[in-house]
Amino acid sequence: MLTPKEIVEQLDRYIVGQNHAKRSVAIALRNRYRRSKLSPEIREEITPKNIIMVGPTGVGKTEIARRLAKLVDAPFIKVEATKFTEVGYVGRDVDSMIRDLVEASIRLCKQHWYDKVRIMAESAAEQRLIDLLANRGERKKSASAARNPFQLLLSSESANQDTELTESEKLSRKEKRQKITEDLRNGLLEEELVEVEIQESGTGSDTMIAMGIDINLNEIMGGLIPKKTKTRKVHVREARRILIAEESDKLIDMDEVIREAIEKAEQDGIIFIDEIDKIAENGSISGPEVSREGVQRDILPIVEGCTVNTKYGPVRTDYMLFIAAGAFHVSKISDLIPELQGRFPIRVKLDALSVADYEAILTKPENAVIKQYTYLLEADNVHLVFDDGAKRAIAVAAYTTNETSENIGARRLHTIIENLLEDIAFNASGEYPMTEVVVDEKYVNEHIDIAKAADDLHKYII
Repeated sequence: MLTPKEIVEQLDRYIVGQNHAKRSVAIALRNRYRRSKLSPEIREEITPKNIIMVGPTGVGKTEIARRLAKLVDAPFIKVEATKFTEVGYVGRDVDSMIRDLVEASIRLCKQHWYDKVRIMAESAAEQRLIDLLANRGERKKSASAARNPFQLLLSSESANQDTELTESEKLSRKEKRQKITEDLRNGLLEEELVEVEIQESGTGSDTMIAMGIDINLNEIMGGLIPKKTKTRKVHVREARRILIAEESDKLIDMDEVIREAIEKAEQDGIIFIDEIDKIAENGSISGPEVSREGVQRDILPIVEGCTVNTKYGPVRTDYMLFIAAGAFHVSKISDLIPELQGRFPIRVKLDALSVADYEAILTKPENAVIKQYTYLLEADNVHLVFDDGAKRAIAVAAYTTNETSENIGARRLHTIIENLLEDIAFNASGEYPMTEVVVDEKYVNEHIDIAKAADDLHKYII
């Protein structure tokens, strides 16, 4: 429910510049909310206006799309257009992007349901932990036996009390459980070892996985194949995590999760197709370009709107938002087939970064480069301080190197700072009290010769 201005403000927290691109995606996102307020008859007629971003690498294209999805808690995946091949060639088929989006949506919805039942799951897991700790050394029933989580929530007594125990034995057991419960809640038993029985995750063969085939034989057989379990001896803190996950799975309805996830993927899903310029024909008809137009034609129905069959059921792509991006150095948007061009009506050009942009990227975003390295080294009692001269020198070095060699955009800042702080990071060990290290312009110039930066930094390019 954020307004376009609020969306841009949120994006400004992480991305420097590119205001035109931010405005375009903000409007596209707000239009989804506007569409949801309409009557079903009108809503069916309104489809998202897909966006194509043009700009060099490292200027914020992917980050804009990723942050956009996080703002609205929407399913999001990034795919590389070059990984897809035309039907008949070896490679991934374009339908796999929809299957991946559904998987991402299921993980998102499942986490939401976990959050709803977390209190009950934690309570049930605590009672199971108390049982394990109280019954250590005794013959225990399988940990995978079905149990009523509501009974566990309301009762602090074990469900397997032996009714033939004497009153003194019952009292002794009750006192033991109370002591264990108290110690467990006070964190005194975290290092104790307990045996938990967990279900083995069955996966397909390596060959089937490599071919993109995901088959669960137990689902096909209707659950007739018994699930394999194994016993592991783990610390209480790890056992708690395992048991909470098991209890959460018992409390949620996976059919409802899948239904909700498919609807969320269809209505709110965002697919970012990167390097779309690599499948555009630039006039040549030889070499690998034989299949490029075929890939475009395979992508076309997905973007236009179709139904893709997944193992969770059919999924419609009509209302998904597609954001494509590419540098388009060699080819142009007009080199894409006309039908595909028409499915991306909003075109945004992202600007190359200036020295001022690099300087802002170093410090202004919440995940700024300098902040990241400062936090890392503080773990070893080294407090980094960059003065204004150092920031300017690093920005100039990044701009100059990108202009004279491969332009990798803001990623160059990581390359330079990694080289700049190599000695400090190597010698930091945490053995000494907190020490302040000031990085000034002189230090930067001594460790990075801008004239040689283009050659010296090649080995750091990812």
